[in-house]
Amino acid sequence: MNADGFDYDVIVLGAGSPGEHCAGELADGGLRVAVVERELAGGECSYWACIPSKTLLRPGEAVAAARDAAASAQVDVGQALAWRDFMVSDYADDSQVSWLASKGIDLIRGTGRLAGPGVVEVAGVPHTARHVVVATGSDPVIPPVPGLRELAGVWTNREVTGMKAVPRRLLILGGGPVGAEMAQAVRRLGGEVALVEASAHVLAREPAPLGEALGEVLRRDGIELFTGTAATAARRAGDDYVLTLANGQELRGDHLLVGTGRRPRLPDGLAEAGATFDAHGIRVDARLSAGNGLWAIGDVTGIRLLTHVGKYQGEVAAANILGEPREASYEAVPDVVYTDPQAAAVGASEAPFSAMVPISGVAKTATYTRAYATSNGFLTLLSDGDRLTGAYALGPEAGEWMQQATLAIRARVPLPVLRDVIQPFPTFSEIYVAALKALTSQIATAHAKEE
Repeated sequence: MNADGFDYDVIVLGAGSPGEHCAGELADGGLRVAVVERELAGGECSYWACIPSKTLLRPGEAVAAARDAAASAQVDVGQALAWRDFMVSDYADDSQVSWLASKGIDLIRGTGRLAGPGVVEVAGVPHTARHVVVATGSDPVIPPVPGLRELAGVWTNREVTGMKAVPRRLLILGGGPVGAEMAQAVRRLGGEVALVEASAHVLAREPAPLGEALGEVLRRDGIELFTGTAATAARRAGDDYVLTLANGQELRGDHLLVGTGRRPRLPDGLAEAGATFDAHGIRVDARLSAGNGLWAIGDVTGIRLLTHVGKYQGEVAAANILGEPREASYEAVPDVVYTDPQAAAVGASEAPFSAMVPISGVAKTATYTRAYATSNGFLTLLSDGDRLTGAYALGPEAGEWMQQATLAIRARVPLPVLRDVIQPFPTFSEIYVAALKALTSQIATAHAKEE
């Protein structure tokens, strides 16, 4: 117990990526910290989401790249699944437990509930702290499709990333990041895939040109896309799952993946702890404060359900707890879907000025794939006339080269400065040269007409 009568300076409720990141920052700042975790330290991202999904995508991407470069390759499915098991540490958290211990952070296993201000109860035992950080994450949403919630064996991100064998034919409900990534992963591992998305294109929350272009890529891979239509019923027929679409068409497969979003996982006792919350998450201010001595970070805030946002929020909350005032800004939050090619977006999706240029004209593309001329990849830049306000792209490693736009938006870099940046040759980043030229030309023409 600390000299002030508390067991800890801070208790972090949830040891996923945001919670661990926050706890590490706090421990580095000299505070006595504990984390409470009901499952595996490391959380969703480490075992059932980001890490295993990217691991399953990589073999198919590597094989496709080899074939594009006039080489030959094929996926060894057994080895691919074994490498997935290695990357998730065979679903054991020994390394994360060791990391916590190396930081002097106590791990309290069990389901935590808030038992009043500064009190977290685990298995009936109260633990006290000057500050409590809620980082309990989120759960998959199962939509109210008639019959769906009654079906046994339906997959979410956990089951698909943990697959023991590749489905013969996978049905996917939802064309967001989980649906798109796992559709390509399963297809390239040898399974058939049919994906249903109620919106007009996959990645419904992203700009239409980006979703439409990725849809074209998925179709080229042999994935059946059913966009602009909803599932009206779900049932089992023998060993198959059956989805009925709005037009009466039926789709059959041996597995059904639901990837229709997530909702914040709210711990018990929030009201008693003084938090304001609803089904969309815990309300926080720009400092991530949810009340007196109470903080919330990650998916449970409902702000942006992305691991990198949660880690960022963990840094902001930790800084404030340590007495270093800091506010979170979400002006330039990059989204990346790790398909091949990647789809990435940041900032505004609409603006007074925008310019799109294809990646097929970038020298790097021709060295990267012999099919460069038929690539539908592109970069779109958006501007208010003075600086970048948004960008989105489809291309190899787009999540990496989109970071130029992320930094430019966040730092409010003037367009003339961006136009003067020297891009290395040959890289995909050279696409910015043509895109900025087109954008500034458009802005100059508009200003000339005004005069």
